[in-house]
Amino acid sequence: MRITDVRTAVIAGNFDWVLVRVDTDEGLSGLGEAYWGAGVAELVHAIKPIIIGEHPFNIAKLVAKMLRGMSGAGSLAGATVTAISGIELALWDLLGRALNVPISTLLGGRFRDRVLVYADCHGGRGHTYTPEAYAERAREVRAAGFTALKFDIDVPNPYQLDVSDSPEPRRSWYEPYSRIISPAERDFIVSLVAAVREAIGPHTMLAIDCHWKFNVIDATLLAQALEPYNLLWLEDPIPPENVDALAKVAASTCTPICTGENVYRTHGYRELIEKQAADILSPDIPKMGGLLEARKVADHADQYYIPIAPHNVCSPIGTVAAAHLCAAIPNFLALEFHAFDVPWWGDLVEGGPIIRDGYITLTDAPGHGLTLNEDVARAHLKEGSSFFGPTPYAD
Repeated sequence: MRITDVRTAVIAGNFDWVLVRVDTDEGLSGLGEAYWGAGVAELVHAIKPIIIGEHPFNIAKLVAKMLRGMSGAGSLAGATVTAISGIELALWDLLGRALNVPISTLLGGRFRDRVLVYADCHGGRGHTYTPEAYAERAREVRAAGFTALKFDIDVPNPYQLDVSDSPEPRRSWYEPYSRIISPAERDFIVSLVAAVREAIGPHTMLAIDCHWKFNVIDATLLAQALEPYNLLWLEDPIPPENVDALAKVAASTCTPICTGENVYRTHGYRELIEKQAADILSPDIPKMGGLLEARKVADHADQYYIPIAPHNVCSPIGTVAAAHLCAAIPNFLALEFHAFDVPWWGDLVEGGPIIRDGYITLTDAPGHGLTLNEDVARAHLKEGSSFFGPTPYAD
């Protein structure tokens, strides 16, 4: 069996879902997904010649060959690694289908058949940033069966004022690049979290995302102020580049600190793990290098008893592929679901609902076990994208 082609289709969901298909000379194909981003589909097609004619079962070798062949384009991190990740997921699906086993079996077998999913709720109901709207949104998502939720708190609030764009008097010392949280803004953030916690009760898991916005001092004060609310984690409280600075935040609070979605390959996680700079790691599997690379990160983290909670903004293809890795590692915590407001998300594949009562239940179907619903995919194809054509663009 030899690889004959690699093709893409970009689906316009809440993000661009870059689907990747690897074809072979025996008629067998595998379907994967790469994290969204400008140029990712183009990079998949640029990488294709590196693996044409290769045996698709040699996944580790093919990843090494792609990384080496794309080193000039920057295969340490970024969109190049993301494109390779999408191809790698497709290769695992192809291998599983060829051998008639699930991806999780190929990764060592399962610790669990059901994978806990947490719903990213963004802001409040109707994209409104008030305690009441946050509580309403929390009740809505909880009623849909999710027992783990995440909310953003780096949102517009009454205590922010960009003085460079407004003639109004300055109401606080906020400006958009200082990374400062004023005391009034901190109190407002705490009020959002308190409203959600009251709405969902003490036992529903609740995570909070900061999107790298704050400095060490204010992130620490915020984490400490949120300690009474029993958070699952506080995510990305400071910019991702300085591991020692993050370690200082993590050591200063009993609120668990989570990071990792902007980190690539095993080398990117080594310092985070060995310095124990975060309590929880959130690798984005179709972005950071793929399933095998994420498995290596999880194994390394497990030596320090660090849980893994993968970041995920994918269609069902990338989500369920990631769920196979989540099933195959001991130190799994929860997998993100980022498409609660996309009513046709589950319809992109054939069969029943993907998520039931806040869990993905894996079957014994080969590969990731999903079949693309081509009618739904074509209906939501990104304008200008080809549907698995010879180029990333429509003919």
